[in-house]
Amino acid sequence: MPSGWVNERKREFYYRKAKAENYRSRASYKLLQAVKKYKFIKPGYAIVDLGAAPGGWTQAALTIIEDTGFVLAVDIKEIEPFDVPNAVAIKGDISEQQTVQEIQKLLPRPADVVISDISPNVSGIWELDHARQIDLADHSLQIAKSVLRQGGNFFVKAFQGRTTNKFVNDVRKQFGFVKFVKPRASRSKSAEIYVLGMNFRPKH
Repeated sequence: MPSGWVNERKREFYYRKAKAENYRSRASYKLLQAVKKYKFIKPGYAIVDLGAAPGGWTQAALTIIEDTGFVLAVDIKEIEPFDVPNAVAIKGDISEQQTVQEIQKLLPRPADVVISDISPNVSGIWELDHARQIDLADHSLQIAKSVLRQGGNFFVKAFQGRTTNKFVNDVRKQFGFVKFVKPRASRSKSAEIYVLGMNFRPKH
């Protein structure tokens, strides 16, 4: 069976599922599937969601953390507010120090988890898109290092390419457990992959 047809069917399945279950994005299932397997988000956790628009990962995280947790959603685009008291959305560029300071100010306590599904505007030039994606992943890592509690977790999107291993090695310097994750909801032919870092160990 042609892989393009399979990928299209998968995309359509999760798109319809997201509509039926009132998620803003089918990407919600990527996070839910990863958490189900690796348990890196738990009830009561404080979460920072980078590249959050339109808000699908924030919605997914809210179902896991329950009423005692908190999600701070960040994106360079406006995010439609969440009609719950324990989720806040802000507009900001994660490469700017002002945004990092705003995240630190709004967190009620050091974060338990930083998640990042952030992507560049894809140009179609693979080397450029890969470089931009890894740069965004690295900015996400720097924010994680500045807001995570000791023992916290990090889950970030990366495009597979020549600098992915260098980025993963940087993650390994900070986390006790690091693994590549490819959720079922992610298209099999896509270069998209996620890097999971657990047990944050701050380097002083």
